Amino acid sequence: MANPNIPGFEIRKTAPEGFEHEPDATSGYWHHRPQNTLPPHDFIGPYARHRPLPTPGVEKRKAYIVGGGIGGLAAAFYLIRDAHMPPENITILEEMAVEGGSMDGSGNPEDGYIVRGGREMNWNYDTLWDMFQDVPAVELPEGYSVLDEYRMVNDNDPNYSKARLMHNCGEIMDFTDFGLSKSQQREMIRLLLKRKEELDDITIEEYFSTGFLESNFWSLFRSMFAFKNCHSLLETKLYMHRFLDSIDGFGDMSVLVFPKYNQFDTFIKPLANMLRDKGVKFQLNTRVYDLEMTESSGKKTVTGILCAVAGEEQRIDVADGDLVFALTGSMTENTAYGDMNTVPDLKVDRHDPGENSGWSLWKNLAEKSPVFGKPEKFYGDVDQSIWESATLTCKSSPLVDKLTELSVNDPYSGRTVTGGIITFTDSNWFLSVTINRQPHFPGQPEDTLVVWVYGLLMDKDGNFVKKPMPQCTGKEILAELCHHLGIEDELEAVAARTKVRTALMPYITAQFMKRAAGDRPQPVPEGCTNLGLVGQFVETRNDIIFTMETSIRTARVGVYKLLNIPKQVPDISPTQYDIRNMIKGARAMNNGKPFMGERLLHWFLDKTYFAHILPPLPDSESSKHEMLAQEVGEILSKGSEAVKGVGAWITKLRGSFSNKDK
Repeated sequence: MANPNIPGFEIRKTAPEGFEHEPDATSGYWHHRPQNTLPPHDFIGPYARHRPLPTPGVEKRKAYIVGGGIGGLAAAFYLIRDAHMPPENITILEEMAVEGGSMDGSGNPEDGYIVRGGREMNWNYDTLWDMFQDVPAVELPEGYSVLDEYRMVNDNDPNYSKARLMHNCGEIMDFTDFGLSKSQQREMIRLLLKRKEELDDITIEEYFSTGFLESNFWSLFRSMFAFKNCHSLLETKLYMHRFLDSIDGFGDMSVLVFPKYNQFDTFIKPLANMLRDKGVKFQLNTRVYDLEMTESSGKKTVTGILCAVAGEEQRIDVADGDLVFALTGSMTENTAYGDMNTVPDLKVDRHDPGENSGWSLWKNLAEKSPVFGKPEKFYGDVDQSIWESATLTCKSSPLVDKLTELSVNDPYSGRTVTGGIITFTDSNWFLSVTINRQPHFPGQPEDTLVVWVYGLLMDKDGNFVKKPMPQCTGKEILAELCHHLGIEDELEAVAARTKVRTALMPYITAQFMKRAAGDRPQPVPEGCTNLGLVGQFVETRNDIIFTMETSIRTARVGVYKLLNIPKQVPDISPTQYDIRNMIKGARAMNNGKPFMGERLLHWFLDKTYFAHILPPLPDSESSKHEMLAQEVGEILSKGSEAVKGVGAWITKLRGSFSNKDK
C-alpha cells in the first residue's frame, strides 16, 4: 500500500504511547477539549470506520489463530482489513473437520438436521455488523454484503411472537404483563445502579427475591438468554444494561432480528469462504493443547505451538514478530449426541473436562501465570452449566398443525414463524420450542420443517416423562413437548413423521458461572507481546457474553493492541444512557402502566419539543388532571389540599412553556 503524502503532517502508522484500544465509557466523564482527537468512547458511526495505515513490517509477520469459530475467523478478518497483513501469512488451526466451532449446522432430511444452538441478534451488535458489512452476501449479487442481505430479510419480514409464554398444556399466557411488583422493580433498579466491582462471586438467587424469580419477566429473560438461578449476578446486570433499550420488546420478541438460514450458512460459511478466497490457510483436525513461551522482565512471548494433527504430535515454530490468537475454553466441548431412540452418553467428569478436551489449552496457560485467569471457575461444576437441545426434522403432523396455530405466518411461507422461542413456564425442564424462517437449510425440501427445542433445567423429572431430560431418548423429549402443547394423545402420529437429534452440552452456559475480577483473562493478558485471546471466556470492559458480538469484539481488540493500530474498538452502543430508553423501559417494567412520576413528566413536556420521548398515557382527557393530582399526592404523601395547590402550580408552569411572546 502506498503511503499517503499530506504536506505539513506526519501520519502515524502506530498508536502513541498510552493509546486506549478498548475504551471504557463508564471510566469517567468525557468532554470536548483541545486534546481530544478521538470521539467519545462509545461513539458508533462512519467516523469510526476509518482505515489505518499498515503497521511497519506487517507484511513480513505471520499469525497463527487457534480455533476456527467466529472469534478466530474475526481475528483473521481484522488482521487483513485493519492491520493490512497479507492473507497468505495467516493460518487458522481448528480441532474439528470443519470451521465454525459452536456455530454449527448440518444434516439432511433423511437422517435429520441438527443445530446445537441458534443466534438472536439486535440492531446494536455494532462490532458484528462492522465486520459483516464487508463480507459478501450469500445469495445477493456481487457488491452486496451479509449485512445488506440481513437487513432486506428483516426489513421486509418483521419479527414478533404471539405465543411467547405458555402453560397448562397449550394455553397462551399474557406475556405483555411482566408481573413485577413495585418492590421487585426496585430490585432491578438497585442492580442497575450497583457498581460492577460490588458483584464478584454473587449468584442471581442470592440477590433476587423468590417473587422476582417466579415472575413473567424472569421467565422471559432467563429463557431468552439461558440464565439459571445459580449463575452470575454480574452477568445478569451486564445483560440488563446491554438490552435496556430492548426491554419493552422482550414480551413479543419484536426486539430481535433473525437470519434467513441457520447460523453456519448465514455467518460462518460466507466469512470462511471470503478468507479462503483471499488466501488464508485453514488447517483442520488440529487440536492445540499448549503454547511454549519465554518470559523476561515480565514480558511473555509465545515461541511454539504444541498440537495434535490428526492424532500426531507436532510443534509449530513461532518466529520473532509472529502473532498467536487463541480461543480459551469451549462452551460446546464434550457434547454428547442422541437420536430418536438413543440417549446421549455424556463422558465427562462433573468437575474436570479431561486432558484431551478443548479446555486443555486454557488450563495449561493458567498454570503458567495468573494473568491467564481461572478456567476451573467455569468448567468446575457441570450441573450448573449443562443443558440440552433437540433438533426436529418434521413432515406434516399434528405437531406441525399445533405450531402453525401458534405462529405469526404459515411455516412454509419463508417468513417469520414463531418469532423466537415459545417457553412453557410450568415445564419442569423449562422447555422452549421455536421454528425459525424456513427453509432453515439451503436445499431443505419444501415439505420439511426444522424445529428447535431446548430445556434449561436438567435435574428434574419431566411433567409427562418421568425422567430428567438427559436420560431421555429423542422420542421421549418429543412426548414431553407434545404434552406441553396439549397434543400428547397424538404422539404416535407425530413420532411417525418426525426425526429427532439431540445434543447434551455440559459447558453450554459455563460462561455464566459466578465469577470475580481476574477469573477471565484480558484480550491481551498483561505482559504478553504476541498473544491475544478470543472468545466467550475473555474479559471485555462492558460487553456481555454468549453472543457473536463478544467473540468478534475480543478478536478485534487483540488485533488492534498487538499491532498497536491507531484505531479504537468502540465501547458498547450507548443506548443505556438514552433517556427515551430509560422511560420506556420503566413503563415496561411497570407492566405497561405509567410509572411513578410519568404523568408529571407528561404534564411538563406535553406541549414542548420533547413530548415525543414519553409513552402515550392510557388516561382519558377528562381524567388526566385527576390522575396527575393523585400521582403528585402519592409522591409527596400529603393531604388533598396540598395536592390541589401543587396541581395548580404545575398547570401554571406548564402553561408558561407554551405561551407565545406577544
